[in-house]
Amino acid sequence: MKTFLMFFTGIVITVASPETEKKIFCTHGKWSHYRSGNGQFGIDQIDPSLCTHLIYTFFGINTDAEIVIRDTWLDLEDNYGLGNLKKLSKLKEINPNLKTLAAIGGWSEGTEAFSKVANDPVKRGIFVKNCMDFVEKYDFDGLDLDWEYPGQRDGNKTTDKEAFTLLVKELATALHSKKLLLTALVAPERYSFNVAYDIPQISKHLDFMKLKTYDMHGSWGSKIGNNSPLYAKAAENNMEKLMNMHTGVFDWINSGAPAEKLIVGVSTYGRGFKMISRDKNTPLSPHGGASEAGPYTSDPGMLGYNELCEKRLTEAWKDHWDEEQMVPYTTRGDQWIGYENEESLRIKARYIRMYKLGGIMVANIETDDFKGFCGRGKFPLLNEVKKALKEKSPYAPRERKVCINTIKFS
Repeated sequence: MKTFLMFFTGIVITVASPETEKKIFCTHGKWSHYRSGNGQFGIDQIDPSLCTHLIYTFFGINTDAEIVIRDTWLDLEDNYGLGNLKKLSKLKEINPNLKTLAAIGGWSEGTEAFSKVANDPVKRGIFVKNCMDFVEKYDFDGLDLDWEYPGQRDGNKTTDKEAFTLLVKELATALHSKKLLLTALVAPERYSFNVAYDIPQISKHLDFMKLKTYDMHGSWGSKIGNNSPLYAKAAENNMEKLMNMHTGVFDWINSGAPAEKLIVGVSTYGRGFKMISRDKNTPLSPHGGASEAGPYTSDPGMLGYNELCEKRLTEAWKDHWDEEQMVPYTTRGDQWIGYENEESLRIKARYIRMYKLGGIMVANIETDDFKGFCGRGKFPLLNEVKKALKEKSPYAPRERKVCINTIKFS
């Protein structure tokens, strides 16, 4: 941190430059409106004081360069004539500093429509105009581009990288002229981003780049792994050593991204596995498939923190801490869940401050313990993030030691 010397009548006063405010991007998945019982979550349950930016997911894109509202009843109408898009605007009455962003894309949207639109100059221009009309009509403060990922899946491997750069540049020119924001969800792993992004160029135009540093391991892989590890493990192979936050952050910085524009992602849900035996219960162990689905998220291999907190009321879970990767995991019977808790998020918040990153993205707020089953109040994970990003000292002795001994990669 820079210091400045001020001289008054022979007295020297050292004044520290103020630390830049860290952003807290809260991602909300609209589908949680349809969950049952204690898992049901809607716009009315969002605490806008916990976020600086709220990302509403998702809207679609078609090959005609149109933005598609997939759920018109929920977004525009609902039973009371007040759809989610109007409710989002009202959150800014509670927190006037809140910025709302419309997220277009998502994993389920695929890449084909993005690729066809971005590679066609005419369609690209139509899409930019449609985006401007959309965010202004529904009172968003900007756009979040969630193309997962250029040059991959059904995209064009040879032209998508340049097309994405042109799309970002044209969107930024239009949005910034109206003082609106443009952000993008991006892949942190170098084997993916080398195909997808011209990092120095898109960094000039995007306000923030949100690294998807969660879902880094799951039942789709051959080994048990933590959902959002901070660091690599010594026993990992070369490819596995790419799958952690620290490597992703510094690969982006070394590729030309400004640290202050990088937002690291964490999740309020865990990724889970079925253990093949109780003595093979550590990361890098083989597994027998996805863990059991949660009662509300209903997705094998995934468990919301809210679901885990509720389960703990009647079930005995054994907690573990991965000292290398600075994250917890928990087991019960043959179930293994890697997740975030207050301690791991506190460590990551201090990491963000130490390396002067832009902030953190929390996905998704509806799987935080919003009903308070863990006994630490509502939204304990979000509250811990906000608290840790604002505390006076960015380091505790334990975290300082970890940060000094970070693993280096060429």
